[in-house]
Amino acid sequence: MEDGGRPLPGPVDRDEGGSVPLDLPHDVLKSLLGAWALAACSAAETEAVEHHLGDCGGCADEARRLREAVGLLHQHETLDLDPALRTRVLETCLDRRPPRIPVPEWAAPYDAEAARLDALLQDFGDAEWHAPVRLRWFEDDVRTSRRTTVAGVIAHLLAVDGVIAAALGLDDPLGDTDPAPGPTARTEALWRSTPFPQTRAVRVPWREQTHALVRTVSFTGGDTGGLTVPYGGFDLPLHDAMLDRAFGCWVHAEDIADAVDYPYRPPAPRHLNKMIDLAVRLLPDALAARRRSGLSTPPRTTRHLTPAGHPGRTLRLEIEGPAGGDWLIPLDSPSATPSTDLEVAHVALDSVEFCHLAAGHLLPEEAAAGQLGDREAIRDVLYATASLSRL
Repeated sequence: MEDGGRPLPGPVDRDEGGSVPLDLPHDVLKSLLGAWALAACSAAETEAVEHHLGDCGGCADEARRLREAVGLLHQHETLDLDPALRTRVLETCLDRRPPRIPVPEWAAPYDAEAARLDALLQDFGDAEWHAPVRLRWFEDDVRTSRRTTVAGVIAHLLAVDGVIAAALGLDDPLGDTDPAPGPTARTEALWRSTPFPQTRAVRVPWREQTHALVRTVSFTGGDTGGLTVPYGGFDLPLHDAMLDRAFGCWVHAEDIADAVDYPYRPPAPRHLNKMIDLAVRLLPDALAARRRSGLSTPPRTTRHLTPAGHPGRTLRLEIEGPAGGDWLIPLDSPSATPSTDLEVAHVALDSVEFCHLAAGHLLPEEAAAGQLGDREAIRDVLYATASLSRL
């Protein structure tokens, strides 16, 4: 290496007492600072520079600035905010000052998923709001889909969340008209009653409604008073309805993120576990409904329903991952008691894959399930899981 036409001194002899730093002029050492900051110097040059920095304040300041600049140049992480940042900030704040009116534990997943979706939407321009989205679900053992836009998806969430708003005595987004009897009919009614195509203006009433729902259930102190929410053909307790809407919010947020080619993470494991638990609790009734409609055959070994409270054939559902766990599902009657002694099948699924199956985004045949035991029972449970999906 040369500087100003002058060759660098040759290597210094080393003795048993250790190494002696290269004896380099100040201007040469200064010229090496950039290479030193990039860790591109030889071992001897590095030692000489660092020895010099202890004696020269000007070079030490320059070296610090260069190292900081190199740190910026080597930034490999995304500049997008971590989606979990909001949760961590809130948890830190609440650790220091608990809220006067806390959100009930069963409403926290809905609060979190609505906030995550709103964060995704906040920077969308008109092009993103009109991006095409295909909603998918599973109906009568057939995959069904409906094409809409990002704005149309938010209108759908506004309409279906409105079943809880109406049950709580809040304003129904369908207005003074007689509310439609189910989520699908409510969505169709709202789509028909608003200008087509929907625009970004739908975000405001949707977000205001999510805040109103969380605020109202929080003021109850977590006591639902036995309140149920009609879903058209069946009712859900309020706490389960809030979990159902949290699940719908996440699934449709994924639909939107896919449409605009943006990564979107699953819910926090503790919230995802609650959503999985709700789906599993709905499975016995879904199995019975499929048998009544002829979509699945009665069990080969028992042609009648197991009496209420009696042990019956059981399938063990193992959900893998941090949100997972083990559930025992009665196969022959919703009122039967699951029994490990009568376990006839075992199915293992990843937590997100199970949720995609329950959302109708994954066909039962496509589920990469670990399966052991009665093949007919396994098929019935996988198809019953898919049948939980709807628009």
